[in-house]
Amino acid sequence: MTILWLLRHGQTDWNLEGRWQGQTPHAPGLNTAGRAQAIAAGNALKRESISCIYSSDMLRARQTAEWIANLLEVKLTLEPRLREIHLGEWEGMLGSEIASRYAVELAEREADPTGSCAPGGETVAQVADRVLPAVDELTSRHPPDRSVLIVSHGVALGVILCHAEQVPLEKVYERIPENGLPIHVHWKASPTSAGS
Repeated sequence: MTILWLLRHGQTDWNLEGRWQGQTPHAPGLNTAGRAQAIAAGNALKRESISCIYSSDMLRARQTAEWIANLLEVKLTLEPRLREIHLGEWEGMLGSEIASRYAVELAEREADPTGSCAPGGETVAQVADRVLPAVDELTSRHPPDRSVLIVSHGVALGVILCHAEQVPLEKVYERIPENGLPIHVHWKASPTSAGS
């Protein structure tokens, strides 16, 4: 088993506003609080023997990972498969706007958290199909006595936590971590990946 550290990117202005970011290229980078969270996370991880950092290539995650990589003096590798869930038409919208304009779709997501999606977006099951094999592959590159840090996003990390904690993927929205708070899990490769 690999020692895996998970970190959701630092805060952005859109987090503060309640604006849904998804994969939109227009989402802002870290704000002042987000940069402070990245530095604090890096300092907290100094004693954890982090051998490598893998990060989503999206701006907010990449900036967080760059701060930490500089503090820890370890290699940073960008990995597009660690991106946040694609939210289709909801990207860039305020949560309140989505609730008023897409009440039916939000109700469908609540009823079926893994199989429903925003119009033109991605399901949680599809996120799991790209994120979990990526984590299996990335962790397999390192000896089990070394720690690996993954910097990513709320739903993507929720999927990883569901797998690591062996809870149903339907619980993903209950597993979304706070911005900038490192979480430690033991990673065991998915059965389908382990045999390939």
